[in-house]
Amino acid sequence: MYKQSALSPLTPSALVFDSGVGAISIAREIRRLMPGLTLHLGIDNGFYPYGNKSEEELRPRIVEQVKAMMAHCGADILIVGCNTASTLALPQLRSTLEAPVVGVVPAVKPAAGASRSRTIALIATEGTVNRNYTRELIAQFANGNRIINIAAPELVQLAEKKLRGEAVSAGDLEPVLQRVFRTAGGDQVDIAVLACTHFPLLRDELQQFAPRSIQWVDSGEAIARRVRWWVEELQLTLPGTPQPSRLITSAADHSGSIAQAFQEFAPLSEPLAPDS
Repeated sequence: MYKQSALSPLTPSALVFDSGVGAISIAREIRRLMPGLTLHLGIDNGFYPYGNKSEEELRPRIVEQVKAMMAHCGADILIVGCNTASTLALPQLRSTLEAPVVGVVPAVKPAAGASRSRTIALIATEGTVNRNYTRELIAQFANGNRIINIAAPELVQLAEKKLRGEAVSAGDLEPVLQRVFRTAGGDQVDIAVLACTHFPLLRDELQQFAPRSIQWVDSGEAIARRVRWWVEELQLTLPGTPQPSRLITSAADHSGSIAQAFQEFAPLSEPLAPDS
């Protein structure tokens, strides 16, 4: 059903798509597991942030941008490194693209299997917390665990602050930690699901400043394993080192902040289209 892209017959590659730089947490896990896989980075910065946009605006936009970026780089696999985009557009992307599509969704199922207190905090953007997809995911996989939904959109900006080299303080995180641990049932939480790809970038700070020790889980490792499965399924042979990454943006990165965030991948910046 799937075949390697004719645009990249010699160098297997994947495109990691997001509206901002949070997908770096996914890209790092994939690079760690498959250092020879070339990773291209598709960032819809022209419509950032997704968290305050409606489903009616986002769904066609995501499909349009992903199609253009996949055509631009000729990737063999698409990774939707964004919970919002995954919960909204995976079926449409899978029916539209010839390449396999790997989505990222909140790690409710593994958290439910690991919790001893049977009480889990799901920390996400407001859109993800309130989306029907998330409620259905909880209904299907929570397995009787209590799920406390915590909207924490400010963590997106704090993660990007950290990527700029700025420190994230206890005071910055205090409002979110209060919502996790001081809400009804918060004293029973033993696992927190980081349900936005930005949030794992703050794992160390969350662990450091939390009032007590709990487990912080995300989907990054599971996504990387799924990508490896597709690499094997497509019979792609990975070289010892990847080719240069492409940073494909929907609008020009005038400040250079996106390129700076992904500097460890040494990407070649390529705006998809000039600013209007």
